[in-house]
Amino acid sequence: MKAVIKIGTRASRLALWQAQWVQTALAGKYPGQSVELVTIQTRGDKILDVPLAKVGGKGLFVKEIEQALLDSRIDIAVHSMKDMPAEIPPGLCIAAVPPRETAGDVLISRESANFGDLKHGAVVGTSSLRRAAQLRHVRPDIIIEPLRGNLNTRLKKLHTENLDAIVLAAAGVKRLNLQAHITQYLDADIMLPAVGQGALCIETRQNDTDIAPLIKALNHEPSRAIVLGERAFLNRLGGSCQVPIAGHGTIREERFFLTGLVAEPDGSRIIRDSCSGSVGDTETVGITLAEQLVAKGAGEILEKLQLMEITNDEG
Repeated sequence: MKAVIKIGTRASRLALWQAQWVQTALAGKYPGQSVELVTIQTRGDKILDVPLAKVGGKGLFVKEIEQALLDSRIDIAVHSMKDMPAEIPPGLCIAAVPPRETAGDVLISRESANFGDLKHGAVVGTSSLRRAAQLRHVRPDIIIEPLRGNLNTRLKKLHTENLDAIVLAAAGVKRLNLQAHITQYLDADIMLPAVGQGALCIETRQNDTDIAPLIKALNHEPSRAIVLGERAFLNRLGGSCQVPIAGHGTIREERFFLTGLVAEPDGSRIIRDSCSGSVGDTETVGITLAEQLVAKGAGEILEKLQLMEITNDEG
């Protein structure tokens, strides 16, 4: 066993909460083991005035931490699963997925109004293309205002930026004990969550025989199975932050159920479907669902957005 296990994390309050959870869990299972946190600034932490979709999307909050892992400057990386790109760098692996928190999104509004009761032309803050597309689909009158920053910063901007409401992941709000701010838990019919939302990713080096058995004890197999199914769905679609994709899985009566969607960014068209299968084969279910959506026309949306992305890069 190593004298000191080093956990790499971002420095935001939520990221530190997540890393400290892992630190405490390891200390509880292995008394006397020294576990330290190492904070690492990512590109996503430095670029705060531009929507993520315009600066590279997924990977912005994990690449520098993964590099520290590859360089052996840390032993474990703790991420929000929804920040993880579809492909893991060679030499690294998802070693464990702890029990998942609530996967959905919440509305926080100034006038304590539910989504359906927001005034005509209400201004809602979010920088997520997934959230914006689904909000616009239900309420085309809604005005979307970009919203970046950590969770506390976004809560403050609800008032300082003259917004009517903001949409956040329920998990982060709950983990920081800010539930009192929640106006409404958004139903999945209105707002399907991001792939992996509410789950933590504990990433390690693939062949680290010292760390692997320690981390395995933190894994929650149902959460891992669900998340891997969702990620297989995302991977098959080639998903990134530049594309409004959502996917959420559940296990009921020993079966895996997955719902996913691909949307036009303006919300004018949403292609949505569901698929189910064996709990032992969630990744196959994810791939099957992705192919169902492509067959229903999602491929056209994805190709169009990819062309727009290439055009913007060339410009």
